[in-house]
Amino acid sequence: MIAKPDRLVGNWLLVICVMIFGMVAGGGHARTIGAGYSVLVWQPFFGVIPPLTHAAWLRMFGLYQQTAQFKILHPTMNLAGFQALFWPMFLDRVWGRLMGLVFLVPLALFWRRGRVSNRLAFWLLALFAAGALEASMGWYMVKTAFYPGVTSPPPIWLMPHFVFAMLIFGAMLWTALSVKNPQPQPVPGGAHLKKWLDLSILLILLTMAAGTLVAATNAITVFNTFPTMDGRWVPNNILALHPLVLNFLDNQATVQFVHRLLATLTACVVLVTAVFGLRAPLTPKARDGFLLLAGFVALQYLLGMTALVSAMVEIGYVHELNAVLLFAAAIIARHSLRGAQPASVPNLQLEASPT
Repeated sequence: MIAKPDRLVGNWLLVICVMIFGMVAGGGHARTIGAGYSVLVWQPFFGVIPPLTHAAWLRMFGLYQQTAQFKILHPTMNLAGFQALFWPMFLDRVWGRLMGLVFLVPLALFWRRGRVSNRLAFWLLALFAAGALEASMGWYMVKTAFYPGVTSPPPIWLMPHFVFAMLIFGAMLWTALSVKNPQPQPVPGGAHLKKWLDLSILLILLTMAAGTLVAATNAITVFNTFPTMDGRWVPNNILALHPLVLNFLDNQATVQFVHRLLATLTACVVLVTAVFGLRAPLTPKARDGFLLLAGFVALQYLLGMTALVSAMVEIGYVHELNAVLLFAAAIIARHSLRGAQPASVPNLQLEASPT
């Protein structure tokens, strides 16, 4: 896909990765303050213009007043209160449109000048299409605001929306690193670490998905003890809902229990992977990736415990952002081992014993 290193193109793609992280940060902040249902119009091309008149603000507020979130949670909210919810969500959408421009305009220029091959361009356009699909998923999730009794984005929408964003982020980061360093560097003795990193990346992604369900169900507000859940290792009502699958989406006890298990398993696997990597005879650059991995996973587990015990959604928000950084660190470490080779086996020649 990539013939020679191109630092400029690679850095541009890294900027896109940073912007995706910013999108996650903005969306997470909007969700944390309950602003996810504040912008109830979908204008892909003209949505960068906010309400400019009092009448326009009243129309926007009127849409919000039709939602269950307003009727159940904020029945006395005035226009000023609505505007406080509106701006974070609106700016997050503007950021998404800006990201589209920062992606498409340089891509067209680089492609025309031959700095991006046809194959790479088609791959990047596929990622852009995935981003457009992600935006559409977000809009359909917002439309659930008009469902009776729904006061926040449902877990069944929020979780795939976040996971799909992480898949796009991971693919973009891998591509950026490959553009900057297209030729895998030989890493003697590091082949066994690839499988450990692949497992780590999978577990990190699964744990992030489970964490999204915790956020969607507000499960951070229950069982605020650690390591047990209010004195029990397994809560009583873990399978209280029927059908059974609903427990893994809507039952606060179940989603928190699953997230705890996955988080602990992931932390152990990632730490073991980092230790193996730091003990292996790797290049300094590859070792740095494993140092990042160890640091971020330790911080992530600490943030998770703190958020749980304190029941503070603000710490949970930082926990979410650090999860993205942990995911990125794992991808960076894995990318550095593309050229990893099995440990060399000494070629011992046995001398014939005298007879």
